[in-house]
Amino acid sequence: MLHFAYGSNMDRASMLRRCPGACAVGPARLDHWGFVVTRDGYASIVQRPGGVVHGVLWRLSARELAALNAYESLDSGLYRRRMLAVSRDGRRVRALVYLAREARAGRPKPGYQALVVAAARAWDLPAGYVRGLERWCASRRDVCLRATGAIQ
Repeated sequence: MLHFAYGSNMDRASMLRRCPGACAVGPARLDHWGFVVTRDGYASIVQRPGGVVHGVLWRLSARELAALNAYESLDSGLYRRRMLAVSRDGRRVRALVYLAREARAGRPKPGYQALVVAAARAWDLPAGYVRGLERWCASRRDVCLRATGAIQ
């Protein structure tokens, strides 16, 4: 199964710790959606005409899928699953996407957004998109930018 990651699951080390057999397919995009950090402090996406969410496609086995479902707290309702069409190398493929129960914007948990930004940079996602992710650091902007290596 393919999984489209747009938050902490973009981070290669974190993802492989959670799902050791996962195979990175590479960067992809989801059109007509937008990135948000919810009141729970974690990333999600919301429908947004003309919007785009960049992320990473992973290939998962049934074992990795079970581990990811547990990490995303499906049982408690923190996230829910949805199959969406994402684009990779000009092709559209269906991929599993996790959406948060909460859609209202909030503040990221300490260190969370720095991880997301660093992962986006590591995957060489578009610079303008990465700057948009950095804006979620808000009052902790310098902390987030230092953590991602954008400033010294």
